[in-house]
Amino acid sequence: MEAKFLQRLHAGKPLVADGATGTNLQKRGLGRGVPGEVWVLEQPDQILQLHKDFITAGADIILTCSFGGTSIRLEHTGLADRAGEVNRKAARLARQAAEGTSVLVAGSMGPTGQLLKPLGPLEEQIAQEAFAAQAQALAEGGVDLLLIETQFDLTEAVIAVRAALSVTSLPIVVSFSYDRGTRTMMGVRPAQMAKEIEPLDVAALGINCGRSLEDNFKALQELRSATHLPIWFKPNAGLPILDADGQPTYTVTPEQMAAEVSSWLEAGAQVVGGCCGTSPEHLAAIAHTAKNA
Repeated sequence: MEAKFLQRLHAGKPLVADGATGTNLQKRGLGRGVPGEVWVLEQPDQILQLHKDFITAGADIILTCSFGGTSIRLEHTGLADRAGEVNRKAARLARQAAEGTSVLVAGSMGPTGQLLKPLGPLEEQIAQEAFAAQAQALAEGGVDLLLIETQFDLTEAVIAVRAALSVTSLPIVVSFSYDRGTRTMMGVRPAQMAKEIEPLDVAALGINCGRSLEDNFKALQELRSATHLPIWFKPNAGLPILDADGQPTYTVTPEQMAAEVSSWLEAGAQVVGGCCGTSPEHLAAIAHTAKNA
């Protein structure tokens, strides 16, 4: 399995990754503040259907619903002791959705949600153990690659990569979120990320989430100039606006997002998709453009 992703990357053709998990599940009834990992156990049919909807829209790669799947991040849900179960189930649901297709499954690994010492309470060894356990469970569930995504702290990202490499030989993609425009909340720029992460034997570097399409595109240009590795690019569907009920809404339309895809590919992205606010309708428009480029 693990060779399939590398083979398709090396073939050089654009690949389409899926859209948002959290915002789409919220539209389908996931409660505000409830992580998607809860539904992996309680509403697996909803997770399965979202995967299938993205595959129908044209995704070549779908992400497991395990972004917050470390035992550290699951602590507040009461699922910390079931982290392995959550990640294996999330991987198997995505694998089930992809059955009979050429769609690849990426095991999503987000940040722990805590700052490392001395800025926060988290010990590096605890983070290492949590990431290793998550990576191993995702591998056991049958993913084709691991996606260490929405990172903002170089130290934590390096810990996550080394943890994953200690338990599996799966290809690894590392994607940062530049939510301060072209810097992360910790001040990291794309070129800095490339310098630190590229030597760690990863398959690709990426950008996801972040701010506006314009800011993410600037980050893409900087990252392309700083690395020879393939680039994974999943920007938000713009910045959210809160509606009368306090729910985030995203104003970038599928057509507006699709209109940017050619420029993403020309700027050096090879895997394209969308993050928060990216619906199956958005993804269908992205996929149409990417596959006819």
